[in-house]
Amino acid sequence: MTAQYKVHGDVAVITMDNPPVNGLGLATRQGIASGLEQANADPAVKAIVITGAGKAFSGGADIKEFGSPKAIAEPNLLSVILAVENSVKPVVAAVHSVCMGGGLELALGCHYRIAAPGTNVALPEVKLGLIPGAGGTMRLPRVLGVETALNMIVSGEPVKSELLAQQPGQKLFDKMAKDAAGVVDEAIAFAREVAGKRPLPRVRDLPSKHPQGDAYFQFARNMVKGMAKNFPAPVKCVDAVEASTKKKFDEGLVFEREIFMALMLTPESRALRHIFMAERAASKVPDVPEDTPKREIKSVAVIGAGTMGGGISMNFLNAGIPVTILEMKQEAIDRGIATMRKNYEGQVKKGKLKQDKYEQRMSLLKTTLDYKDLAQADLVIEAVFEEMGVKQKVFETLDQVMKPGAILASNTSTLDVNRIAAFTKRPQDVVGLHFFSPANVMKLLEVVRGDKTAKDVLATVMALAKTIRKTAVVSGVCDGFIGNRMIEQYSRQAGFLLDEGATPQQVDKAIEKFGFAMGPFRMGDLAGNDIGWAIRKRRATERTEMKYSKTADKLCELGRFGQKTGAGWYDYQAGKRDAIPSKLVEDMIAEHRRTLGIEPRKITDEEIVQRLVFALVNEGAHIVEEGIASRASDIDMVYLTGYGFPLHRGGPMLYADTVGLFNVMQAMKRFQQNPRDDAKFWEPAPLIKKLVAEGKGFNG
Repeated sequence: MTAQYKVHGDVAVITMDNPPVNGLGLATRQGIASGLEQANADPAVKAIVITGAGKAFSGGADIKEFGSPKAIAEPNLLSVILAVENSVKPVVAAVHSVCMGGGLELALGCHYRIAAPGTNVALPEVKLGLIPGAGGTMRLPRVLGVETALNMIVSGEPVKSELLAQQPGQKLFDKMAKDAAGVVDEAIAFAREVAGKRPLPRVRDLPSKHPQGDAYFQFARNMVKGMAKNFPAPVKCVDAVEASTKKKFDEGLVFEREIFMALMLTPESRALRHIFMAERAASKVPDVPEDTPKREIKSVAVIGAGTMGGGISMNFLNAGIPVTILEMKQEAIDRGIATMRKNYEGQVKKGKLKQDKYEQRMSLLKTTLDYKDLAQADLVIEAVFEEMGVKQKVFETLDQVMKPGAILASNTSTLDVNRIAAFTKRPQDVVGLHFFSPANVMKLLEVVRGDKTAKDVLATVMALAKTIRKTAVVSGVCDGFIGNRMIEQYSRQAGFLLDEGATPQQVDKAIEKFGFAMGPFRMGDLAGNDIGWAIRKRRATERTEMKYSKTADKLCELGRFGQKTGAGWYDYQAGKRDAIPSKLVEDMIAEHRRTLGIEPRKITDEEIVQRLVFALVNEGAHIVEEGIASRASDIDMVYLTGYGFPLHRGGPMLYADTVGLFNVMQAMKRFQQNPRDDAKFWEPAPLIKKLVAEGKGFNG
């Protein structure tokens, strides 16, 4: 049983016990319902207390049951709350630590509530593309007032119990306990005090109204629409809270439930629930047990004070971990430190960072020109030029100077981590830590596992990623790892589209309308078109079968490397980032088509989106098949946190599931017939063929 029942004299205590957050799974709901029945049938029991074991009252729905029949099996949460409300003996909720989602809805169904200070109180369903579904939108406005309740429901953010208890006129908490440790004892004493009081107070009997009524809800709706963009749930939260002021309570409950069930079927909610589970899955490495011992990381060394090295260092300084940066020349150090200071000062100006915190972070930073000063660091990360000869010198030196057991990491974005590890006598200590630029902002960290990387090294860096607030995804060794290997196919398609008749701005606009933060040509201009040029030159000798549009090379030959040179696929004005369509580039593309004898054709936005996104999907399927990624959802995490893939679509692999893999495969077969495209690439990956044959998707 995941709910315990115990009688303390004349008070029965029902304790939810379903670690880690006492999720309201079927067994827990059954336990609460049978505890209520037992207490109401026992003449010696005068009152009932409901609480949660461990570090939570309840965090709400049990994520292990998401989407399964158990999630809605009777007694569902609405039925349990109704049983609590209808109890003939008073029920007191002893709330502590975490009281969220269904946990808060359960507490609101109790007759009385006592809270420990420091409790995180929230209805976070909106973060999963839903609204509260067990009375939250009906009851919270009745105890906190419409505006406070609506703000909490629309944002989904937690609020501390003591702040809510100070709200004038609040009826959420009847009493604040001294602390979490004594909350149950105080609740038992309180239950004895109210044992004889009748009628029992019910939240449903309180009024819900707003003095400005329609005008307020219209204002709220306009505000939310502007912020929610691609997500339907926040506006539906407003509809439901408005219903609490206009409908009878039971009618409001039905209305709330209808909205909840309809949102459950939306692709946006599916995407957000997928992301929620995918993030948790990504942190688990199938063959590295959770209890693998971890190495202690008390200090970090970073080689290179450029944009990347500085950004990487900031992550550790922000987490309170001392950093030593090494460079070859003092002026390079000075430049790097000045950039870091500028970044921090920008945060201070915007009020995102306090001055003393900034100074404290910078005090953890040391710089050096001598490798010997890095010897005692627990982890060293190189962020030097992306060329194997340069990496070789660095790793041979690190192998000589670093203490035994230190982790040696490379921030390479495409190079072979096994070759890098072979430059040392300790390949088991070598791992790829591929940060994304700007490294102090971007959430993604690709953890590249070499053939010899030790399991404790992997466990250590995955835990460290959480400390520095990164989403870590493990990749095997291949050219470009997960993200860059896929983006190359996406970029190749963008080039072919130019050859066939599209313009850079048409391609960018189509994919940005789909939801990407930035199209491929604006992205190239931002990153520097010379980076792709270098990769294509390497490809020309290493992978002769890879074909590309020549337009990007022609652009680079004109010295148009992007924003840094003031001209790329677009023109840029000094000090501005606005991409201005370039007549010169359009003429260059037209001339290129003429030399190839191509008659430009009209290309639809739908074709642009399909070719770019399905190119990611096909390459992603190969990556899963080869074991470079452990699961399709890991690829989605890479694209959502590192490449600006639209959140409401849940990543390329989930998007393919949403469209239907059968339809994706049909589109690929159409693209194979295009003589200007790469027919070999568009052969659907064996994994896609297999899943289509079984009627499945990447995610079941």
